[in-house]
Amino acid sequence: MFCPEPVFRTKIAIEKMQTGDVLTIRADDPAAEDDISRWVSRTGHELVEMKKNDNVIEFTIKKVK
Repeated sequence: MFCPEPVFRTKIAIEKMQTGDVLTIRADDPAAEDDISRWVSRTGHELVEMKKNDNVIEFTIKKVK
């Protein structure tokens, strides 16, 4: 997915989740690393893990509020 698509999809998915739930997002746009990390920080959720594998970045995000 190319930005801002990963951020939009992450926001929609998080809104449907309960506090404490964990979401995994995969993106192939290098800009997603900064965009998703900043969005998670700005919205108060927790970036549990970020892994890079070839051209894919995988984010594990925990809904905090």
